[in-house]
Amino acid sequence: MAPSSSTKDPCPPPPPPSWFTPKGLLVIFCVINMINYVDRGAIASNGVNGSIRTCDDKGICTSGSGIQGEFDLTNFQDGLLSSAFMVGLLVASPIFASLAKSHNPFRLIGVGLSVWTLAAAGCGIAFSFWFIALCRMLVGVGEASFISLAAPFIDDNAPVAQKTAWLAMFYMCIPTGVALGYVYGGLVGGHFNWRYAFWGEALFMLPFAVFGFAVKPLQLKGFSPVESKKALTSVGTVSAVTDDSEVDGCILVGGDSIGADELNKTSKSVGISNILNQISWFAKDMKVLLVDKVYVTNVFGYIAYNFVIGAYSYWGPKAGYNIYHMKSADMMFGGVTIVCGILGTISGGFILDRMGATISNAFVLLSGATFLGAIFCFSAFCLRSLYGFIVLFAVGELLVFATQAPVNYVCLHCVKPSLRPLSMAISTVSIHIFGDVPSSPLVGVVQDHVNNWRETALILTSILFLAAGVWFIGVFLHSVDKFNDESEDQVSTTTVATRKPLLDGNGNESFCEV
Repeated sequence: MAPSSSTKDPCPPPPPPSWFTPKGLLVIFCVINMINYVDRGAIASNGVNGSIRTCDDKGICTSGSGIQGEFDLTNFQDGLLSSAFMVGLLVASPIFASLAKSHNPFRLIGVGLSVWTLAAAGCGIAFSFWFIALCRMLVGVGEASFISLAAPFIDDNAPVAQKTAWLAMFYMCIPTGVALGYVYGGLVGGHFNWRYAFWGEALFMLPFAVFGFAVKPLQLKGFSPVESKKALTSVGTVSAVTDDSEVDGCILVGGDSIGADELNKTSKSVGISNILNQISWFAKDMKVLLVDKVYVTNVFGYIAYNFVIGAYSYWGPKAGYNIYHMKSADMMFGGVTIVCGILGTISGGFILDRMGATISNAFVLLSGATFLGAIFCFSAFCLRSLYGFIVLFAVGELLVFATQAPVNYVCLHCVKPSLRPLSMAISTVSIHIFGDVPSSPLVGVVQDHVNNWRETALILTSILFLAAGVWFIGVFLHSVDKFNDESEDQVSTTTVATRKPLLDGNGNESFCEV
């Protein structure tokens, strides 16, 4: 029978698996995200991180506690542990995003969560500083797959009128997770041992790692089913196979004899070719991102914003203690950040949905909320009154945290669906490398120079005005929501699939996933 001339897509999107519901997926991803950040809070808690061994002038020594005490770490080594995961995160994020073109993204999340689980358990059995530092790096590798791919899945399945609200609920788990991590680490480390905290995290994450492999995977918009890609690759590699058998260590292909060694060389060359294709895809996609004015503007604003937020989280309690002589600066700054982080993040998502979720409106909200937040935070550090400071700083942080959902909405919608994982990965890498990683030491340098915490805090806060200005430029850029654009992968796969099969047999053979 001749192939139908219907214009119907020969490879329609596969139906969602039976386990899937959009709200169920959101809950699963929120819990995973919270566990990720519980780990970050736990390793910074006094119960897990502990304290170094100290001796007084009389030679009386007190034993250290936690990781720092057990391995007798210097403050520098202890500081490295808290940021070691960043190495794995920054290196692996673009890799997982690129692998999504040739491997099912949902399975890649399963791989990442498996690495995370094993690495967290490894932290619990650590016997030296270098071993636990390596495990912390692998925790970052595991987290990389999730942060690159989870947001696109949520974006695909959220109701059209609530996309940024769903993203807000996902990112709300960041401050919530860190806060729970402080409490969890303190309780487990204080009542048992710091090692149990990591084993508990691994146990919490294990079901989700298994889930990533055990269930039928979801397909991500912009990516063809992996089975279809494999079928097409097989056709391209063995294009004229009509008969094959093995005779005296040789393989007969189409009547010709190919030695096993030659076949092995061919397999190796195909493997090398696949690696080169991955690199070529990555370079091409990076070029697309770097010439996209909307994307670059959004990320530049995000870098300036994260520069301030990162320094606030590190130096804020110390600045508050020195400026206002707070007795519990840690609790005050932590409490304000948690409450404002949760309320601000959710509010930002719902407000953008009510405004109309467009890239232009997102830039309006980003610039406006950041500008007003900068005014309140700047004014707070100008006040002499502690209570006045707390009120103004809380309002400022509430406004500043309203940017979380809109900034990621822009990252997801200013690029084609097939570029969303890489867009999220490069955004994450950029805001850390150029934002919160260098901000803490640079602010320390400023404080060493001016020797006045109020002035240092005002200088730091003024950078929020820069972030607001950069995002305000985005309002005037020509922006197109590319969420419904066809990806090159889908188009090319569909085109090839409609061609006459090269293998003899049924002329209607399909490469679609069944």
